[in-house]
Amino acid sequence: MKNDIKGISDKENLKDVNKTIDYYNKNVDNYCKQTISVDFATTQNEFLNMLPKKSLILDFGCGSGRDSLAFLKQGYNVEAIDGSEKMCKIASQITGINVRKMLFQELNEHEKYDGIWACSSILHLTREELRLVMNKMRDALKPDGIVYTSFKYGSFEGERNGRYFLDFKEDSFENFIIDIKELEIQKIWISSDVRVGRGEEKWLNVILQKKIG
Repeated sequence: MKNDIKGISDKENLKDVNKTIDYYNKNVDNYCKQTISVDFATTQNEFLNMLPKKSLILDFGCGSGRDSLAFLKQGYNVEAIDGSEKMCKIASQITGINVRKMLFQELNEHEKYDGIWACSSILHLTREELRLVMNKMRDALKPDGIVYTSFKYGSFEGERNGRYFLDFKEDSFENFIIDIKELEIQKIWISSDVRVGRGEEKWLNVILQKKIG
C-alpha cells in the first residue's frame, strides 16, 4: 500500500492507519459481538429525521453493519465501506449488500450522498487526516446534505488500546470545524456509551449540514 495513492500524508499517519486496521481484523469477532445488538435507534433517528425518505446514505466505516441494516430496513438506500477486510465480510453478510473495503482517504465522490453516517469511525484519524477527510466528505454530499459523526469525549490524541484516537470536546470540535468550509454544526451533544458496562464513557455526537453560499 503506497501512501501517495491512498492520500495519506506521511509514513507516521500510514503506520497509525495500518495499526488500527490490524486491530479490527484481529478483534473482529469480539467487536461485532459488543456492538451488533446495541440499540442505537435514538441517535439513528436524529440523523434520519433530517433526511428525505429513500435518501442515499454512505455508512462511512460501517463496522459490523448494524446501522446500515437499520437504515435499509427503514427504506433508505445505503452504501457502506470499511477499512477492515474481515469487517467488510461480516457487514456484507449482515446487511445483504456489498460492503466495500476502502480507506476514508480514498473517498472521491461529488455531490452523491444525501447523508454520511460516520459513527465512531473517523475518530481514528490524525487531526491532519481528519481535516482532509472531512473536506472529502463535504464534497461527496449533495447541497444541504447531512453528516453524523461521533468522537470519544475528551482531549486525548494518540494511541490507546492498540488504535489511534482523536478525542474532542464541544469547544475543540467547534474550533476544528471552522476550517472546513460549508459544513455547519446543526446539533452537538454528549451521550453515554450504550455498550454493556461502558456507561461511564462519554461521547461527543455531532450533526453537520452542507451549506452553500
